Amino acid sequence: MTSVGPYTFTARDAASTVEIAHVLLDLYPEAAQGEFAELRREVDSIVASGEPEAVVGDLFTKLLSARDGAQRAGTLPAQANGTVEQLNISGGGVPKTPVDSVAVDFRGITTDKQKNRVHHGRPFQALCLWSAEIIEDLASQGHPIAFGNAGENITTRDIDWTSLTMGTQLRIGETLAQISAMAVPCGHQAQWFTDRDYSRLHHDNGDISRLYATVIEPGTINSGDTITVEPGE
Repeated sequence: MTSVGPYTFTARDAASTVEIAHVLLDLYPEAAQGEFAELRREVDSIVASGEPEAVVGDLFTKLLSARDGAQRAGTLPAQANGTVEQLNISGGGVPKTPVDSVAVDFRGITTDKQKNRVHHGRPFQALCLWSAEIIEDLASQGHPIAFGNAGENITTRDIDWTSLTMGTQLRIGETLAQISAMAVPCGHQAQWFTDRDYSRLHHDNGDISRLYATVIEPGTINSGDTITVEPGE
């Protein structure tokens, strides 16, 4: 186990984070990529300098700093407000079920568990968010999907999902989180679609993906709390 400031990485977490460092940077909008030349060189230098558990601290700090480049490039959204439509937890797997209030630490919601830690639970996946409007649109097409079914911890309302680019910070109740990855769908999501085509949730198909976020400041979140998209300029 490796501690990086307030964040904790298992050996597997460290290895997988080092392995996909460039993938995480590539998720930023094309307009921001020109800001990352030096950052990419620094990331490459860190990755090459030692074993994953030894370098993951410096690497994770650099990955979080990509927000600065996105800000310079103007790809972060303007300030806006929405609400927490629903909070969802489970003892592992999906669906997650609603609760009224949660405590969030640097690992995520303290009462939420991941059934499979191979592809989940890394610090940049501490919280999973998804849009109520997207879920409702899918349900209106006849798919048996509802809030929490696909595993999001926080179902948002009145947030422009197309605006939430990588590096965006959200004040959710007392918690501050930074969007840091797309949630790639897996076969567990097939049950929520009449044709079992869970690939429709992939970010290659547009602004429909669930989003992962790193916790920057822990705190309590209540159902109905305001979500503020922190200004990107």
